[in-house]
Amino acid sequence: MPSRLDTHPPLLYHSDSDDDGSSNRGRRRPSSRPPQSQSSHTPILTRRSTADLRSRSPGASASARLEARRKYTYASFFLVTSLVSFTVQTELSAHIQHDLKWEKAYCMMYLTHGSWVFLFPLQLLFLRMRRREQSWKTFWLNHLRTLRTTAQMVQRQDLLVARAGAGNDVSPWSYLIRTTALVSTALTVAGLSWYVAVSMTTPSDLTAIYNCNAFFAYAFSVPLLKERLRPDKMLAVGVAILGVMVVAYGDGNNSSDAAAGSGSGSRFAGNIIIGIGSVLYGLYEVLYKRLACPPDGASANRKMMFANTFGSLIGAFTLLVLWIPLPILHLLGWEKFELPSAEAAWLLFISVVANMVFSGSFLVLISLTGPVVSSVAALLTIFIVAIVDWTLTGQPLGAAAVFGGFLIIVAFGMLSWSTWKEMNEEEKRKQVDISSDSGDDD
Repeated sequence: MPSRLDTHPPLLYHSDSDDDGSSNRGRRRPSSRPPQSQSSHTPILTRRSTADLRSRSPGASASARLEARRKYTYASFFLVTSLVSFTVQTELSAHIQHDLKWEKAYCMMYLTHGSWVFLFPLQLLFLRMRRREQSWKTFWLNHLRTLRTTAQMVQRQDLLVARAGAGNDVSPWSYLIRTTALVSTALTVAGLSWYVAVSMTTPSDLTAIYNCNAFFAYAFSVPLLKERLRPDKMLAVGVAILGVMVVAYGDGNNSSDAAAGSGSGSRFAGNIIIGIGSVLYGLYEVLYKRLACPPDGASANRKMMFANTFGSLIGAFTLLVLWIPLPILHLLGWEKFELPSAEAAWLLFISVVANMVFSGSFLVLISLTGPVVSSVAALLTIFIVAIVDWTLTGQPLGAAAVFGGFLIIVAFGMLSWSTWKEMNEEEKRKQVDISSDSGDDD
């Protein structure tokens, strides 16, 4: 995403002033000074001491605050983008399936997830437009080098691999292929569970249970991301899930849905399926953060660039592998393949583009902040979609929808404040990759 490529080293360390003095190793400089005796009291600065002095300097503190502010600004932009695009996709998908009667759940999921493959080419085009003064060969080689070093940082979860000689001989591509397969599988199974359960359980149960993935994202973040149990975060997640429950059940929708829905056995099975999907979606978000995002301390531009690259890998995996169930579903009669009408095809195209924009923004949001913030932010779409439905249909919002939406907004505000504090603490505590002004800026 917005970045530029230069030739500066991608980390805080400079080639002419490494802490360990490696750039001057083996050189003898002429000097008129007599050699100092070994008993000299000149203090020796170790790697740790110089790093500590650097991290405590006013310049480093200013850089840390600037990087935290930049991450939060970018995260805010992609949050708004994801909310708008998801709302567009939701409304169009509902219209295509319910009004135009093109009910091809798996095919729609295949098309939407497969569209992610265009994230990388679109990002490359954007970066190229900002680097028109460079030759294509120079631009492309610099971009590949940045991608490679970032992938190595992701694989080893270490910022220092971007330095020359720090493991740059290890290819990260086999790791990325395995990670793509794992994350894509978790995402696909979680998405399929929604489509399977939608005809088995009530809309209220579906909404309430599936959106509990915010809780599971936090639960998985503790062991997998080593995230601390913070009381403010736990309270925010709890308030958000309470808001979802109020929206789903507050206006008595549960009883009317149950009366019009399937039998209790089918509803129970549907709730189990959607519960598994909720767990897997929370796991997908955490796995993506743990296995496919640059480590803490990497610059915002580097994180955004790699998020879109990995999104394209998920899209490629979907197109190359997940087409296999399509003929099987057709032969079994579970989902007959049929071409949509002209109107449905046009709206399906817009829906697919909206999903691509949402997914790219959501992956960037997770990379910049974390799965917990992103999950709770996604809950805002419940209230936004309800408002859009009110605008389109003229049916006013119930008291439960308003109060539940208010709780979700409050929870997101609490979590945003907690995340802002964490970002500042993180940037002060850890070394900052200032490559947003160098190689990863493309």
